[in-house]
Amino acid sequence: MDARTANPPPAAGRTLHRFANPGRFLRISGRVLPVMAVLGLGLTLTGFVWGLFFAPADWQQGDAVRIMYVHVPSAWLASFGYLSLAICSVLSLVWRHPLADLAAAEIGPVGAAFTALCLATGSIWGKPMWGAWWVWDARLTSVLVLFFLYLGHVALVRAFDDPQRGYRAGAILALIGVVNLPIIKFSVDWWNTLHQPATIKFTGSPTMYVGMLWPLLLCALGFTFGFAAIVLARTRAAVMERRIRGLLMARAQEADAR
Repeated sequence: MDARTANPPPAAGRTLHRFANPGRFLRISGRVLPVMAVLGLGLTLTGFVWGLFFAPADWQQGDAVRIMYVHVPSAWLASFGYLSLAICSVLSLVWRHPLADLAAAEIGPVGAAFTALCLATGSIWGKPMWGAWWVWDARLTSVLVLFFLYLGHVALVRAFDDPQRGYRAGAILALIGVVNLPIIKFSVDWWNTLHQPATIKFTGSPTMYVGMLWPLLLCALGFTFGFAAIVLARTRAAVMERRIRGLLMARAQEADAR
């Protein structure tokens, strides 16, 4: 029996555990996954076509601004993915959620990929705007730190022979790294940086032309569904792999007993 399920969870986490049954998770995720995948693909393609071919060019940056339809959603998901990683870490350390560790282990590589895409597209965008592929700007540097945090989590989770030790070490690193998220968000406000301030804010109206804003939001929503679909598919595979491994071990023990 898994040490995490040997003791009953605290009362506050019983509701969470009710939805963490592997069989229930596989049934629900099997219905949700195709919907997420279709929505992610459809919204992303619609946003790309609208943004690349129908949205106007920027009056200062020209057509180079169209890379934002990839860069901005990737940047949002880089931070959102790490926040999801931290939430899974809390569920693992505090409530011993049986699926949190598996989900965190699968979020790490996906989040690292989106962060790498954010850095790459940012460099491509920065070359014509700033005259350099890379500058040690506060926003760029903090996102680079985020990328290394993702890589560190991926390495830690797989660094121990005992998976539970790896999950715990990864969870602690994820929670420590959360400090970097507000730095990424507010770096353009706290310091004088080359990176432009946020154009979409919860406290005010967006400063972007609506003909460019809508395709950007569609791309962001499509990327979000795509991110969730990839993580869900990877977590489903991890759950099934664990169940198969458990069945093989049980059969091996029965064979030895005979």
